[in-house]
Amino acid sequence: MSKNITHRSSAFPHRHLLGIEGLQPPHINYLLDLADEAVEVSRQVEKQKAVLRGRTQINLFFEASTRTQSSFELAGKRLGADVMNMSVSTSSVKKGETLIDTAATLNAMRPDLLVVRHHAAGAVHLLARKVGCAVVNAGDGPHEHPTQALLDALTIRRHKGTLGGLTVAICGDIRHSRVARSNIILLSNMGAACVS
Repeated sequence: MSKNITHRSSAFPHRHLLGIEGLQPPHINYLLDLADEAVEVSRQVEKQKAVLRGRTQINLFFEASTRTQSSFELAGKRLGADVMNMSVSTSSVKKGETLIDTAATLNAMRPDLLVVRHHAAGAVHLLARKVGCAVVNAGDGPHEHPTQALLDALTIRRHKGTLGGLTVAICGDIRHSRVARSNIILLSNMGAACVS
């Protein structure tokens, strides 16, 4: 993998990961293959890689999520990035700073990667237009949670060998679940049938 995380190739021509919607099966397979490699690395004694050495990753969580934020922090550190967790509860956002103000402040820090969780659908899309770095959606309102869908798809693929041709039942509050929405889009794109 290239050290330049903003590098785009034909395997994954996107700068950001804002949602599953719009990704084609080859793009999804590429991300799942990378994730599969990461699983193997995580089982080794030496887990540290230099893929993101010299890069800065900022985790910007407007919603609390210890597991998701910790997962991104650990992944960034294992890939060699300098990781900063921005605590929104003690930041200027709580004092009335807008999302655009936050984007301008973050952009001035010149990060390479911004991981964002926000309570409003579309917030990550707005940030992606306002910053000069790559943006990863870690959940935006009821819209999408693409990284969780990719994790779920990887788990299914590792256990079943494929996603195509499967029938997958998704249970729970489907209408209000960003994870269910991303899962349905991903699994449908990959040839699985989803029932709820």
